[in-house]
Amino acid sequence: MSARIFSPAKTAMQSGKAKTGHWVLEFDPAQRKKIDPLMGYTTSGDMLSQVKLTFDTKEEAVAYAEKEKIAYRLEEPKEAKRRQISYSDNFRYDRRTPWTH
Repeated sequence: MSARIFSPAKTAMQSGKAKTGHWVLEFDPAQRKKIDPLMGYTTSGDMLSQVKLTFDTKEEAVAYAEKEKIAYRLEEPKEAKRRQISYSDNFRYDRRTPWTH
């Protein structure tokens, strides 16, 4: 039984940083998922794959994994690369590519 601890990134539908900043402990799948031949549902006998524990800090998540003797891997969040752009840059005279309608 192993788990991964990570801080989720914002979704593509978000412009702000809501629902980020917390840490999630998610168990790795122990069995492969298979497709039920009759109904076409995806099934698995692994119940831990449905469990996701949330924590306020990284240290709390790591302490929980160590207390419960769960092997874990820690994935640090990547910093977003922010580029300063301005609407007026579209109309600059020294623009690299010509602006067209």
